[in-house]
Amino acid sequence: MLINCKQVVKYYANKVVLDKINLSVKQGEFFGLVGMNGSGKSTLIKAILDLIAINTGNISIHGYSHRKVESRENIAYLPDRFLPPAHLKALDFIHYMLRLHGNDCNQQKIEQVLDALDLDKSIMRESVNKLSKGMTQKLGLASCLLSGKSLLILDEPMSGLDPRARVLFKKQLAQLKQQGVTVFFSSHVLADVEEMADTMAVLHNSKIYFSGSPEDFKKQYQAEDVEQAYMSCIGD
Repeated sequence: MLINCKQVVKYYANKVVLDKINLSVKQGEFFGLVGMNGSGKSTLIKAILDLIAINTGNISIHGYSHRKVESRENIAYLPDRFLPPAHLKALDFIHYMLRLHGNDCNQQKIEQVLDALDLDKSIMRESVNKLSKGMTQKLGLASCLLSGKSLLILDEPMSGLDPRARVLFKKQLAQLKQQGVTVFFSSHVLADVEEMADTMAVLHNSKIYFSGSPEDFKKQYQAEDVEQAYMSCIGD
């Protein structure tokens, strides 16, 4: 397994946020983590990346403990509230991230990805604090797509994107899938999960209520789509 979480527990004060979470992500699959706002999706992602400490349990990435730096060498991460350094110009941010990722993308490849996400080149010369939420999100997505990493961890990646941008981004993800890239993403848009995920997990009330394919999810709850299955799963 590429990512393996075993009996992961996280609590703040007296509130349990993650309660004995078991979850695994295979190499090359697209894995969608779904749940309502505040369900713990971002907490689980941050725990996997060792951005927050877990109380009990074990997490491994690429066979290494998630506490070890080498476990994260092939990961590009986009947080749910992506705020790039305000003093940088957008294109400088891309170059800065490429250097951090150790990826020497040529200008042609950078322009291809920017065009693919409909990022105007004139906007790329602006400071990032002048960009709209949607444009800022595209900038973060572009940096991940250009990273050259084999595992992308994306927390609500399509937040703030307009319908055209969502379609364009999904096309880029489809290309990465053909290249064997693994994508672990969270979303509260169930239609996106049904469309893109090979495997999905429902995180609700601090627990995993379901883990498996979207098709199996629909069959288990005798639903026509993932949205209906989700409502039955959480008992609403």
